[in-house]
Amino acid sequence: MFTFVEDQVSNHLLRIETGKYAKQADGSCLVTFGKTMVLATAVSSKEPPKEFMDFFPLTVNYQEKFYAVGKVPGGFMKREGKPSIHEVLISRLIDRTIRPLFPKDYKQETQVIITTINTDKEDDIAAIGILAASCALSLSDIPFNGPIAGVKVGRINSELIAFPTTAQMNDSDLNLMLAGGKGFVNMIESASNELSEDEMVNAIIFGEKQLSKLVDMQNEIVAKAGKEKREYVSVDIPDEIINKIRGLALFGLRDAVNIKEKLVRNSTIDKIRKDVIEKVSKEFEEEDNIENKVKAVFEDMIREIIRDKIMSTGIRIDGRGLDDIRPISCEVGVLPHTHGSAVFTRGETQALVVTTLGSKEDMQIVDDIEGVSRERFMLHYNFPPFATDEVKRLGPPGRREIGHGMLAQKALTPVIPDEEDFPYAIRVVSDILESNGSSSMATVCGSSLSLMDAGVHIKSPVSGIAMGLIKTDADYYILTDILGDEDHYGDMDFKVAGTKDGITALQMDIKIAGINAEILNAALSKAKRARLSILDKMVATLPSARDHLSEYAPKIKKLNIDSDKIKDLIGPGGKTIKSIIDETGVKIDISQDGSVNIYGDIDADMEKALEMIKEVTATIKEGDIYEGIVSRVENYGAFVKLLGKQEGLLHISQISQDRINKVSDVLKVGDTVKVKVIGIDKFGRISVSGKALLTDNKQ
Repeated sequence: MFTFVEDQVSNHLLRIETGKYAKQADGSCLVTFGKTMVLATAVSSKEPPKEFMDFFPLTVNYQEKFYAVGKVPGGFMKREGKPSIHEVLISRLIDRTIRPLFPKDYKQETQVIITTINTDKEDDIAAIGILAASCALSLSDIPFNGPIAGVKVGRINSELIAFPTTAQMNDSDLNLMLAGGKGFVNMIESASNELSEDEMVNAIIFGEKQLSKLVDMQNEIVAKAGKEKREYVSVDIPDEIINKIRGLALFGLRDAVNIKEKLVRNSTIDKIRKDVIEKVSKEFEEEDNIENKVKAVFEDMIREIIRDKIMSTGIRIDGRGLDDIRPISCEVGVLPHTHGSAVFTRGETQALVVTTLGSKEDMQIVDDIEGVSRERFMLHYNFPPFATDEVKRLGPPGRREIGHGMLAQKALTPVIPDEEDFPYAIRVVSDILESNGSSSMATVCGSSLSLMDAGVHIKSPVSGIAMGLIKTDADYYILTDILGDEDHYGDMDFKVAGTKDGITALQMDIKIAGINAEILNAALSKAKRARLSILDKMVATLPSARDHLSEYAPKIKKLNIDSDKIKDLIGPGGKTIKSIIDETGVKIDISQDGSVNIYGDIDADMEKALEMIKEVTATIKEGDIYEGIVSRVENYGAFVKLLGKQEGLLHISQISQDRINKVSDVLKVGDTVKVKVIGIDKFGRISVSGKALLTDNKQ
């Protein structure tokens, strides 16, 4: 049955409809916001899993169709293929938002697909994608504790704006995406230009207020067309087995979980687990998947032990108090042949971060439905398996690596110098060498040091910290600088990055329904103290950017030419610019305004390229004097090469004060002759004179 609801939201007509498209999916809807149309579908397996699973097999795929903007995909393949970085990030954003809202005992394979099928590129798609995914799930028979919604918040001249347009975001000092329901927030992703904690909380509260109408609209259409939620087989472990496992393992686990060193702790827990699996398998021979069930019970017990200790003693498993930061060490200049390098170590988390400088042609070209653009600053994050003592197949970066790298890139973007002041492409690579919590924030800290070591004069160093949460019905406990286990078994992973003057990036994921403003305030306040403490240690290692670039970094020479001369410098088919590059071995960037940057390693080659460019692009004026080379001899005069391919006619009457019968009697091709420009006609034809110089000398 076709049904729709619509209302005005932030000066746009928001329309949600169902029953017309993708009707065979368990749940589907088309959401239209202005001219942006997003189709969302949700499908879940009708059969319970054949094997016991201790995780929820949810897949979220966001995809953009190039036809949505009337565009054919670029490149050799003329169809959509591998997801773009943008698509990966939005898929991850939606996944993080909806995943906590499924029942914990629901383990049937579920897939949510969100597709942008029309857009004018003016409205934010991510927020509409979150709403569409939630609505498709809420309309379906799939168990889902929604609905929730998403909202983008910007800030222009200190005024907060909900659902800002792309044009408005160009003037905004805040790019905040949040999701949640009535009275709670369960996901935050933010980039900002050094906003204070109070300003950030105000923006989050403002965004939360926008969610109410979006949730109400979903409830309205669900009341009209929603399916009854299905009955499902709860993936449970018999109490008899749980009690047996707890009796065998709980005492030993309490001691093992409190071992401070991660590898020793994990190996001790593994030994206890293997022993319990062996004993339980013998007693319950007919029970399927006993190994996975023991692992699941162990997970619950470890979670219980970690949380109970924090709530009862205020002491964490590595012996720290709630607000303590692990030991930190900072090193710079560790790789002498690179342009800039640093190693940032916090506890058992370590990042090797390297900065490389390049020219404009080294920028990342991005081709998506927003159009073709270039990224000057790139930050790439890698998480090899040895960082956690594991063996895994190496491959292209996954969603987690892409997401962590983008978070660190957002944190540092506000402090990167403007291109006109520092005309380099900048690539930062963070290789995680070991990890026990918050490697993305170690990447932020290491990247600041690496950039400064490379001589990049960032506006201010940026540090980052990950905050955790243990929440009960009656109380909550905020943890500073969380371990991997505290992230895994806790209720929140709240990453905060910024300078001494304010926040530059936020990311919050939670495993519970949502949190309120009180918890946000407390977490941000504690995060600020931690960030500033870490900044002190970073600045003690390297107070500011080095005053010179590495000897291995490309050098740069700059000049400005008349924009009308750009075509002369490029030449037909790029022939002129290519010849200069081939002859000198430099790289040359040309901007529309006529600014030219020359990159190279050898000063003499760069100087040669500079002179060649000047020759090609110089403007010849009447009265200029040149030593030119005769390029052609005619009966009426000689043509003299002045600059580049620009020639002037030296008429037979202007060669000398003496009468000349034949030009060839006094000049031949290849002769050097000094001449003065005596005229340029309306067609740009140049007349030169040698006689005029003789007259000038007599005077």
